[in-house]
Amino acid sequence: MKIAILGYGKMGKAIEKIALNRKHEIVLKIHRENQDQCNLQNLSQADVVIDFSIPNSAKENILLAIEANTPIISGTTGWLDDYEEVADYCRKKDSAFLYASNFSLGVNLFFELNKNLAKLMNGHDQYQIDMTEIHHTQKLDAPSGTAISLAEQIMAENTHKNKWILDSESSEEELNIEALREGNVPGTHVVNYKSEIDTITIKHEAHSREGFAFGAVVAAEWILNRKGVFSMHDVLFSK
Repeated sequence: MKIAILGYGKMGKAIEKIALNRKHEIVLKIHRENQDQCNLQNLSQADVVIDFSIPNSAKENILLAIEANTPIISGTTGWLDDYEEVADYCRKKDSAFLYASNFSLGVNLFFELNKNLAKLMNGHDQYQIDMTEIHHTQKLDAPSGTAISLAEQIMAENTHKNKWILDSESSEEELNIEALREGNVPGTHVVNYKSEIDTITIKHEAHSREGFAFGAVVAAEWILNRKGVFSMHDVLFSK
């Protein structure tokens, strides 16, 4: 499989290493110094595009890959106000697009656990919900896309929560997310249900970027020869 990597930073290099180990070929690596090479002709030479660029570039990158009719998976966060526009364009062009706030297979299993716990806890009003996410100091956005995904899952199941807020005192209708930036932490996410009697906590802690990179390559292998708009739930659970 021929792969184009958009965003050749730490994640891009981790993806390259795993892809090569899985006998794939890297045909394009886009970084700050060669942005002009991210064009229709070059993207059309790849079998799949993996985008881990920056928020300001993500939408344009994805639309360009769709225009080239090359399946694209994206893990770039901070651009999701335009997600529905991009998804609609993918369907219109009969191409393939997969976005995930986190490609770690463990995190996506954690998402399923989070949804099921939120269902179980709905109606137990004595428990207050809060979240913490911790990432390295180079992470540009806060809260993380993974934290937002977790919060949205909780709000979909909890009838008393209607919005998330960042690093602030929350009302009963709000879900507070504390975002911490420390050292070189790959990513930690914690969801707490606290009452006066006890606390229920679920936690995912990444030990390295390899889990994210491995999941991205697995998703790239999965999306090949498919058409549509997908998520990591499809990768993990579709037949």
